[in-house]
Amino acid sequence: MSDLLYRGAEWSFETIRRSYEAIERIAEDELKLDVYPNRIEVITSEQMLDVYTSHGMPLIYRHWSFGKRFVGHESAYRRGLMGLAYEVVINSNPCISYLMEENSATMQALVIAHAAFGHNHFFKNNRLFQEWTEASGILDYLEFARAYIASCEERYGVRAVERILDAAHALQNQGVHRHSGARPTDFRAEEARARERRDHEERVFNDLWRTVPTTKADKGPDGEAERRARLGLPEENLLYFLEKQAPRLAPWEREIIRIVRLIAQYFYPQPQNKMMNEGCATWVHYRIMERLHEQNRIDDASMLEVIHSTTNVITQPGYDTGGGPNFNPYALGYAMMSDIARICEDPTEEDRRWFPDIAGNGDAIGTLKHGWAEYRDESFIQQFLSPAVIRRFKLFRLRDDTEKPYLLVDAIHDAEGYRDIRRSVARFYDPSNLYADIEVVDVDLSGDRCLKLRHRTETGHLLDEKDAKATLKHLADLWGYEVKLLEVDRTTDSVLATHIASPPRVPA
Repeated sequence: MSDLLYRGAEWSFETIRRSYEAIERIAEDELKLDVYPNRIEVITSEQMLDVYTSHGMPLIYRHWSFGKRFVGHESAYRRGLMGLAYEVVINSNPCISYLMEENSATMQALVIAHAAFGHNHFFKNNRLFQEWTEASGILDYLEFARAYIASCEERYGVRAVERILDAAHALQNQGVHRHSGARPTDFRAEEARARERRDHEERVFNDLWRTVPTTKADKGPDGEAERRARLGLPEENLLYFLEKQAPRLAPWEREIIRIVRLIAQYFYPQPQNKMMNEGCATWVHYRIMERLHEQNRIDDASMLEVIHSTTNVITQPGYDTGGGPNFNPYALGYAMMSDIARICEDPTEEDRRWFPDIAGNGDAIGTLKHGWAEYRDESFIQQFLSPAVIRRFKLFRLRDDTEKPYLLVDAIHDAEGYRDIRRSVARFYDPSNLYADIEVVDVDLSGDRCLKLRHRTETGHLLDEKDAKATLKHLADLWGYEVKLLEVDRTTDSVLATHIASPPRVPA
């Protein structure tokens, strides 16, 4: 009897079961991966489109933007202008991995190794995910959110609910706590508290603004500081501030804002770990499939399919071939993971100079698992990007001084150049560059109630005026009064630009 897990491209559920068991043995016994319990689901291409056009979530409330993305992606897919993801994986407990039914038997095995073990291990063990997400409660909370928003649509109308969702979605990138310390969201507790709030609101009249103090004590310097402290200013999380302080929102509107805010918080770690997460999963799947081939559990044809698929995924397009200014996270991530394993097992003299702590330690898997657990993209690159990888990607640094008619190559392949290039690549992944530094700084509750915000930036990095105007309109709509945003220089505090928006509805 053959030891092969399957033959050819056709698969069955028995094939998937056998492949999963073989992959699990390698992942746990050889790689010592630590994963959440797995749930594997096979879905159609249309279902795959539906999942990853709705934030990659199996349960989500209805919104027109998801349908719009679905139609666009479906049209492009049917015309052959784009491919589909081979898999989607959910950071939940149990970890859910979706396999597309059109995949070959080899691709189903590769996806199980990639998602159910590579991504799963990373989700469970990376410190950023541990500190900011609570995987065991997200699915229940999404089910609650979908049911709650559906009930609001029935009670208040689809258009009224869409208005709140449109505004909250426009602000969701500014709707997360980033600098306030680790606070993983307990989704089960949030669902229970939501029910308690609704019960309380049915019994108590919410007259928030009637109780705002307007004494003379609030007018002096000490009173101003006290008043701002009561409001929790400055506040980086715009959705949180609106949920707690917006004067004209109904209780159900606040709850919808809270739902969008908590889901945005759940996604907060993902863009900070995109390169590492994909690099980890790709390295794991290739290592596992390679071991299956060595054990004669898959044949040469299957291994060639693995090599072909992985090569396509980790290809870094050139700047002149549509690659754009960004790194392919699979390419850089896999290159760095493979390079770390090489340094641990077979270092050069250059490696020993640059990485004396890990060069030749003989523990590639342990070193990688430590990196996956303790770093995010920025710090991982700063710590582990080697001269060898820099040479492989042919990296150098250009300085573009707008006052001069030429570009200057100021970092090349020498000792100092490697360090400068590494710092520049790490800076590209700095979380502070992912989102604009905007916070609520003041509001005069006893006066015109104008909400004042500040964007700390620098010349040449101002917000797009059209986008800022559209987003501030959503903010003004939720706040109910005028909103004013100042863009200030982060070093001198000088005002670089001013944006003002008024609510579309006139206050009664």
